[in-house]
Amino acid sequence: MSTWNKWIFGGLGWALGGPIGGIIGFALGAVSEEGQKALSSGASNVLPNDFSASLLVLCAAVMKADQKVMRSELEFVKSFFSRQFGEDHTRERMILFREILNQEIEIGPVCAQVRQFVDPSARLQLLHLLFGLANSDGGVSEPELNVIGQISVLIGIGQKDFESIKAMFIKNTDSAYTILEIEKSASDDELKKLIGKWL
Repeated sequence: MSTWNKWIFGGLGWALGGPIGGIIGFALGAVSEEGQKALSSGASNVLPNDFSASLLVLCAAVMKADQKVMRSELEFVKSFFSRQFGEDHTRERMILFREILNQEIEIGPVCAQVRQFVDPSARLQLLHLLFGLANSDGGVSEPELNVIGQISVLIGIGQKDFESIKAMFIKNTDSAYTILEIEKSASDDELKKLIGKWL
């Protein structure tokens, strides 16, 4: 497929679907003829507020943060998509994902679009996914943590929620307190009150 097709698809995607649409459109234009045959009609109908498209773009940004794409990370994304969206959707999206990984991704405009179209609870799930992805190769690197931190701020996640989710993946002696969003100095009575709210 010619370079012109990449820019035509990308330009149309940007016009119709904002930054995420532009990235997906460029990826569609870059897919080989064999890949085009493998894609069903559903893959090209990516909406600007398609949550799975948002996931692909931000997963790519995290994977590229440390300048290396690991097989374990690709498997993590594929497995997540299979569980959440089914095999057919996953097959289509993974073809596009390979092309998205070849692009430079400016997370600012993408995150602004996610913040506009994705509800707060889904944004928290997105952050959880990104930490899981970064951790899939055995640990969250500093560049990955920095990118996830930027994404968190840009999509409107508060610092307490960020630290709580981070503590699930980056362990230290205070992780349990951070996950519970309480101070280390909390008394037994305060802990009982907190637990009572959950029961």
